[in-house]
Amino acid sequence: MTSKPWWPASGEPRHIPWESLEATVGKRFATAIHYAIMTTTPARTSSAPFNKRNPGAGSTPATSLKILIADKFEQSGVDGLNNLGCEVKVNADLSPETLPAAVAESDADVLIVRSTKVPAAVFDKAKKLSLVLRAGAGFDNIDVTAASAKGIFVANCPGKNSIAVAELTWALILSCDRRVPDQTIDLRSGKWNKKEYSKAAGLYGRTLGIVGLGQIGQEVSTRAKAFGMKVVAWSRNLTEERADALDIGYCSNIVNLAKMSDVISVHVASTAETKHLINEQFCHAMKPGAYIINTSRGSVIDQAALVNAIATKHIRCGLDVFGTEPAGNDTSFTDPIVKQPNVYGTHHVGASTDQAQQAIAREAVRIVAEYVKTGRVLNCVNRAAATPATCLLTVRHINRPGVLAHVFYTLGQVGINVEEMENIIYEGAQAACARIQLDQIPRQEHVTAIGANDSVLSVTLQTIPPRH
Repeated sequence: MTSKPWWPASGEPRHIPWESLEATVGKRFATAIHYAIMTTTPARTSSAPFNKRNPGAGSTPATSLKILIADKFEQSGVDGLNNLGCEVKVNADLSPETLPAAVAESDADVLIVRSTKVPAAVFDKAKKLSLVLRAGAGFDNIDVTAASAKGIFVANCPGKNSIAVAELTWALILSCDRRVPDQTIDLRSGKWNKKEYSKAAGLYGRTLGIVGLGQIGQEVSTRAKAFGMKVVAWSRNLTEERADALDIGYCSNIVNLAKMSDVISVHVASTAETKHLINEQFCHAMKPGAYIINTSRGSVIDQAALVNAIATKHIRCGLDVFGTEPAGNDTSFTDPIVKQPNVYGTHHVGASTDQAQQAIAREAVRIVAEYVKTGRVLNCVNRAAATPATCLLTVRHINRPGVLAHVFYTLGQVGINVEEMENIIYEGAQAACARIQLDQIPRQEHVTAIGANDSVLSVTLQTIPPRH
């Protein structure tokens, strides 16, 4: 059974109220149809992304984006966002408890954060929010699952603080080797103990093991060579060929890395897979007297196992991150690991240099500029790696309003969901090709109904192999 299209075969739609459209095909497909019409209509001249989450009465493409910055942010970045024509509000005093209301009250399209946590309540209360931008690399302070469930993009600024984190890593390595903080404390208390502090192993010729060879890990590796150290690395995507190209050793097993390293530096993202990656087995494999540095995230290390290794194997630690860190403007710190001997710490400041923050600000402006111009999200971290799509529907068509809406309506009438799609415009903008991934294969009569529109040139189907 096929349904009669609700506009003439020529493709020119007649006006249908939003409520009638939603009642006919359901809210999800009504939204898709409305968006297709709006984004293919020549009259749309604004470069700002259309509000896909609420395309009802009074919802028209905006002339500028409202941006809420919920942390301290470089003035150069604020100026850059203002120069894009955005309406920017900065409130660095927000907490996870006050942020949801602030986002709702500001009517923000974009939220930019550094360390402020973004809980699920933000996405529940937000009216227009469509992008959360983490001004830094890690994004574990954002409830990405909740954002994805509401159709809100999450993006980050990877690599812009790599040098800053690598520099602090080496400060912590040298602190472990020469016990600089202990020496400073003794000097300030009037103690001179050259005999004790002359005992240092040194770094030249020793082995540095890097856990996670991303941009930060590579910057650490480069500096290790200046110290004359041998470098070995383990990373999920590292191959022997890549290791050879970087002139470092390759470890296929993280425990083997622990066994062969005198100094270990951890540089992995905080994910479910990396929680307690440095576990009891790893700590047991470490050399007695080895150093371990963590400037990634506190959750990566099983602190109970590390504390045991400190006591039984005289491990020294340099930590910029901890299992328990204060939230928001709280200045109290209670993580007991810092009370252990030979543990040297900093205040989660790895990325906090002027150079790094300027670079992050420039990247944040670049991401927002692209979003304003094209609606495309650079460095998006929550796009699905795989979808339930089972087939690809390819529709070559005349580039005119209403054609894609006709396709979506036909699919929606028979309960077929669009998982992903792209619409490619050919030179001259007279014709286009829509590549639409579907969750089930349409029957022949549905394909025929789609092709019945005079503006449709051809319709083809092909199956999609499962993606994992």
